[in-house]
Amino acid sequence: MSEDKRYNGWTNYETWNVALWIDNDQSSYSQRQELAQQAWDDAESERGYSSQTREDSAKYLLSKALESWIEEDNPLASDASLFSDLLSAALSEVNWYEIAENFLEDVDKEEEEEEEESEDSEVSE
Repeated sequence: MSEDKRYNGWTNYETWNVALWIDNDQSSYSQRQELAQQAWDDAESERGYSSQTREDSAKYLLSKALESWIEEDNPLASDASLFSDLLSAALSEVNWYEIAENFLEDVDKEEEEEEEESEDSEVSE
């Protein structure tokens, strides 16, 4: 995607708007932190099943969790209306992977990495 089509540094307006709203509400911000940490923690066990890096696995897991969360909270999801269709169309444009990548920057990765290093040193002894 060309740089001129981006919106405030994000893929598009829809992506920027979702990320903005998640970060500007205390309860949704806390929820996104929990989801991001859980994705990071779960990504370690996922790595054994694919050639993805832990980071890529975490981004994928978090992107799916964020998308499910927002779609489940959609108050118009069960409506058949112009507004429901427009909201669904807007949500389909969201780059969930980009949001996940951004949110994972705040995850506590050190604790897990320290545990891995101590486990590795125990195995090599």
